Amino acid sequence: MKSLRGPNAEMPFLDHLEELRWRILWAVIALIVTTALSMAVVMNFDVVGLLKRPIDPFLVAEGGKLVYLGPTDPIFIIIKIALSMGFILSSPIIFYHVWSFLSPALLPRERRAIVPALYLGVILFAAGVMLAYFVALPFTLKFTMSLLDDSLAPQITAGLYFSFVLKLLLGFGVLFEMPVVVLILTSIGLVTSKFLRSKRRYAIAGMAVAAALITPGDAITATLVLMGPLLLLYELSIGLARLVERGRERSAEAEAISEATL
Repeated sequence: MKSLRGPNAEMPFLDHLEELRWRILWAVIALIVTTALSMAVVMNFDVVGLLKRPIDPFLVAEGGKLVYLGPTDPIFIIIKIALSMGFILSSPIIFYHVWSFLSPALLPRERRAIVPALYLGVILFAAGVMLAYFVALPFTLKFTMSLLDDSLAPQITAGLYFSFVLKLLLGFGVLFEMPVVVLILTSIGLVTSKFLRSKRRYAIAGMAVAAALITPGDAITATLVLMGPLLLLYELSIGLARLVERGRERSAEAEAISEATL
């Protein structure tokens, strides 16, 4: 990995460790600061109400409110939501430090391919979260809350509900990062479009398992809601991998022509 001291200078191993230590420290500080800001937002704005809204139609018997069992449950719920928000808000800073640490070891064409992928990742993560909140979460709640409704009366605890919601939202967002991961792996030569096409069956099976784990209790509606976009994203990943390969082939041809004319 090249250092900033010169284009051909090699950074000593201990300097690598020192740089890594500082970048981890800055990433942790960013997470702490964004979590503190998120906690202020949660306490002063109706973030809890926004996350609770999908289950409101099923809380008629409880007066429209979730219940909690311990006196410290509300503060732990706030901390849990704030940590999730803090991680999302600090992720660009964390990715920046990861990128700054790894980018000197990459070729210029690899850096040119990866930088747009990071912006694409933000868009895809947001799309996954919105799909989970507006589509998958209502579907899942409607299915699970309708089971044995003639024999059982729901009494939903706030802690379990918000844990479930955060898991669903973050799970959808992370799974939607698949094209970004594939693009980066293709750029550094670890994955090819041919490999992705040949492993399509295994990928579909893996996505089905991941979708079922993220959407517990509903193996039909919410799982299918997630599976459809994942299949499209996998095909998009193959297309992006092929674009990277074509760019690599054009660069190799240009280099060959340039060497031939010398």
